[in-house]
Amino acid sequence: MDILLISRCPPFPLYRGDSLIIYHLARELAARYHQIDLLAYYQQPEDLADVPRYERLFRSVQLVREPRRSLPSLLRRYARPAARYPRRAGASWSPQMWRAAARLLETRGYDVAHLFGGVHVYEFRHLVRGLPSVIVPYESYSLWLERAAAEAHGIGARLAVRLRRRMARGFESWMFDGFDRTVVLTDRDADALRALNPHTPLVTIPNGVDIDYFTPTGYEPKEPALLFSGNYDYAPNLDAALRLARDIFPRVRARVPAARLLLVGGNPPPALLACASEAITVTGRVPDIRPYFEQALIFVSPLRLGAGIKNKVLEALAMGVAVVATPLSCDGIPVAPGKHVLFGETDEELVSGVLHLIEEGERRQALRQAGRQLIEEHFTWQRVASQYEALYRAIVAEQREQRGR
Repeated sequence: MDILLISRCPPFPLYRGDSLIIYHLARELAARYHQIDLLAYYQQPEDLADVPRYERLFRSVQLVREPRRSLPSLLRRYARPAARYPRRAGASWSPQMWRAAARLLETRGYDVAHLFGGVHVYEFRHLVRGLPSVIVPYESYSLWLERAAAEAHGIGARLAVRLRRRMARGFESWMFDGFDRTVVLTDRDADALRALNPHTPLVTIPNGVDIDYFTPTGYEPKEPALLFSGNYDYAPNLDAALRLARDIFPRVRARVPAARLLLVGGNPPPALLACASEAITVTGRVPDIRPYFEQALIFVSPLRLGAGIKNKVLEALAMGVAVVATPLSCDGIPVAPGKHVLFGETDEELVSGVLHLIEEGERRQALRQAGRQLIEEHFTWQRVASQYEALYRAIVAEQREQRGR
């Protein structure tokens, strides 16, 4: 197929969860001889330097600086139905992206338009009208904000989050109208969007894992090291890391003095750096996270916020590391508690799970094997690409049938 891909981000670097999806999906589709033209927003100048890392996967690549979406412009679209879907470049947030897409549409005969993102790309609906189309917000932002409001401290903070959530719910109630399918990563995100608009044609397709890259060596460390990973400019990851360092790990170390904690990932702020000690390592961004998985006896994910599927948990399971996590950390992953992971909601429950796995080697080994098997059966990028291929074919067939009537 010929595919036009308009993305909220470039497909690199791979430590960004959204970029990771685009990269691996494009790699699998290109290997199956699909032709993809990529139009993507970029945020940082270094994004331009990364193009040679992935351009071989695409027939063409164009990056456009992401536009500023002002609060007045968001409110205008929120309040005025006539302003929601631009019909010309000058009315869009990004006339440059609009014109770039229009030029490609004039010169190529595309089979499918694939829009990756939510508020970033939905505005191109009229531009791709007539083509079978898929939009992939990958999560419900209003669900993300609902959880953030529950954890917000202070009346002012809760009020601010609730106002943002009200606007997000408004956008998500109509933003996906006119697209043939809307794809999210978990059934919980699909349920949240369906509650806002029962007519949204929703499909759940999860993320995958590069199981050739994330492959366990079979080595199990002797030291009781705990691991959490993430980008710490993302609020849910920072909240989880601080919770782990301040509230959970000290209780573990009180029982197991040899325990260590590894907090791996980019952009740790001063509050997280201040947690570093003889027992707690805050690494910053690392070129390869696999050695840290190899050092870890247990991956601990105490997430309280967020939506969508968690790549960090998928990668830990793929690497054969025993996992202790909150149920939210495993949204969209069909884990059986006690078989693939140990669940805990409170600090006490998470501490108990960690201590149990430190002490019980056979139980830990059983979790490691079951977790890896789960990933191999359900979360390869080959499987994800096959689901997208089937989706493309379905909407192409539907449109042909409609034209034949």
